[in-house]
Amino acid sequence: QVQLVESGGGLVQQGGSLRLSCVASGFTFSTQVMSWYRQAPGKERELVAVITASGRTTNYADSVKDRFTISRDNLKNTVYLQMNSLVPEDTAMYYCKRFGIGPEYDYWGQGTQVIVSS
Repeated sequence: QVQLVESGGGLVQQGGSLRLSCVASGFTFSTQVMSWYRQAPGKERELVAVITASGRTTNYADSVKDRFTISRDNLKNTVYLQMNSLVPEDTAMYYCKRFGIGPEYDYWGQGTQVIVSS
């Protein structure tokens, strides 16, 4: 059974940093493209960052480029999201997910809340 457990969120002032973690289980983590999404109140869920299975290639939404860094540790089955220079618009629930289309990819964790105060 696929499980994704996010952690590391919290309340931070504008300009601050947070590091999110997501521990995965129930699938072969090292072979899967992983991603981070976020959903702000009243808004649709947004893809934030993607990392290939090897970790060599990453992609980011324009809104977080040059501020966020996605990384992974395949020995620990963990994907990270380092968030720097946070702004209030980054306030959202953050989720990790296997990146792909189809019901076999449609598993979500409970998310971790990030609140950025101005």
